[in-house]
Amino acid sequence: MAEPLKNAFGPDIAAGIARQILRIHRFFPHEPFLRDVRKGYESLNLMARGRHIAHALRKHLPADYPKALGILRESLGSRPDSSANALASFFYLPHTQFVSEFGLDHLEDSLRAQYELTKRFTAEFSIRPFIVRYPKETLTRLHQWVGDPDVHVRRLVSEGTRPRLPWGMRLKIFQQDPSPVLALLEKLRDDPELYVRRSVANNLNDIGKDHPSLLASTAARWLKGATPERRWIVGHALRSAVKRGEPGALKVLGCDQAAKVKIGDVAITPSNPAIGGSVRVGFSLRNPGRQAQRIMADLRIHFVKANGKTSPKVFKLKQIELGPGESLGLGKTVSVAVQTTRKPYPGIHRVEVLLNGRAQLLGEFRLRK
Repeated sequence: MAEPLKNAFGPDIAAGIARQILRIHRFFPHEPFLRDVRKGYESLNLMARGRHIAHALRKHLPADYPKALGILRESLGSRPDSSANALASFFYLPHTQFVSEFGLDHLEDSLRAQYELTKRFTAEFSIRPFIVRYPKETLTRLHQWVGDPDVHVRRLVSEGTRPRLPWGMRLKIFQQDPSPVLALLEKLRDDPELYVRRSVANNLNDIGKDHPSLLASTAARWLKGATPERRWIVGHALRSAVKRGEPGALKVLGCDQAAKVKIGDVAITPSNPAIGGSVRVGFSLRNPGRQAQRIMADLRIHFVKANGKTSPKVFKLKQIELGPGESLGLGKTVSVAVQTTRKPYPGIHRVEVLLNGRAQLLGEFRLRK
């Protein structure tokens, strides 16, 4: 099992922050600060550790928030190198939590700080409380940032406004009315950086979970005269809607007609796998007709839960075009090991293929301990 993320965020993070502050604020009481950080630190998860450090900073920096924030801003170094350590930029997690928890009464100071912090880590979480309290003012600033030369600032515009950002607070105002977000995404959809375009696609995917018809109409509009890069955005944005079999999304991709194909060569191996292993599902599709068919093929496995009931999980396969009489083999290897997002349980797991959103049974496997 993978090592917990929090183990890469030990007390040495607080010591590094203290050293940065001492370079520009020699009166910082770093020893009491570090003592407070160590209290109960080991039992906390990653995000809670960042928040714990932020609270210790609030206690030991000047009581005046703008003055304390000014010290933090002046102490900032460059963006850590994440090539050797993917979590290196998390060094600035406590700084962003300091802003989001203590800076809501100081909009301008806090927005300026987040502009600098997102260049070093990300302010996608910390900017969300400001969107909720100051939607007009924060959106005005985000519209200014869509043209910023820094790629991390431009990505913040999209990632920070995602209605359903993982690990982040839901933005219910955008779940109800996503039009302010779409106005930002329109400006970013052809950004030169994939890092930003991927965020745009994820944001649009979020919007589609609450507004499927709006997702479909936006995707269709964006495909008109689209570059290959924008076509990728649309495909990525539609991925969840396709897995759900939504007709509007399938129609945009030209896969709204029932697939008239023959399924053969089905193989589910092993048929009795053990938890911790994997299962290979393979099959072939043949077009018996006289017309070419465009088909969106996905795999769906009904995983057994702790209570004995099942819950479906869809795995992406591919979009294909089968000519008359043409055949194609497809397959996927699926892990049945314990994961952070899924814990497997013994029992019979039904396996289906989704062809243009319609399910057809392939077979089953019995998972054992």
